[in-house]
Amino acid sequence: MNRKTAHKMQTDRIAGGKVILRAEGLRKYYGSGQTKVRALDGVDLNIRQGDFVAVVGTSGSGKSTLLNMLGGLDTPTAGSVKIGGTELSALNGDQATIFRRKQIGFVFQNYNLIPVLTAWENIVFPITLDGRKPDEDFILEVAKLLGLNDKLDSLPGTLSGGQQQRVAIARALASKPSIILADEPTGNLDSKTSNDVIGLLKMTGHEFRQTIVMITHNPEIARMADRIIQIEDGRIVEEYPLD
Repeated sequence: MNRKTAHKMQTDRIAGGKVILRAEGLRKYYGSGQTKVRALDGVDLNIRQGDFVAVVGTSGSGKSTLLNMLGGLDTPTAGSVKIGGTELSALNGDQATIFRRKQIGFVFQNYNLIPVLTAWENIVFPITLDGRKPDEDFILEVAKLLGLNDKLDSLPGTLSGGQQQRVAIARALASKPSIILADEPTGNLDSKTSNDVIGLLKMTGHEFRQTIVMITHNPEIARMADRIIQIEDGRIVEEYPLD
């Protein structure tokens, strides 16, 4: 499939829904001259509200760089990222931090839980950083869906890898963000637990109308998404919806 065909498929797919995340001409270069590395080399991407998108590619293809750009964790060399109409490059450091905490939920491969805090405290921690009051009823609903009801008082070290990843998903959902960005969320899990976690992520995303963008190297996990985007050498080379 050539890039023109892929772009038409993308246009057709988003025609029926509101685009919540848009990247245009996204480039990220490191170094200069003959040593220049083109981590991203002109990415155009539209993701509509409620989509569950898997980004796949070989190691060094640029998929993690793309996720960092979409989440405002890094700044592009050129191009733009808009979330819900907000241009990320227009925000200063403090504004970007607050925007991320309110609008974007991150799920990382290594969970990034604070070991001295209970599961509940980890879940609400980003919200309390903003001086906001957690919506306890909503969080308890999320915890119930994720099977964490009896684990909320537990420290991360007493939980299995799958349970820790569920806590990380609950933390990402707790602030009711527009978008969930997941970087290899099943990389440390066995195949059964991986399928369970992605199934729960997909279920909660549908339940709470979250838009999910997930990086994975696992083709079976990618096929659980609604749409797959393949990136190589910093460019989108193929994308297709899944029924």
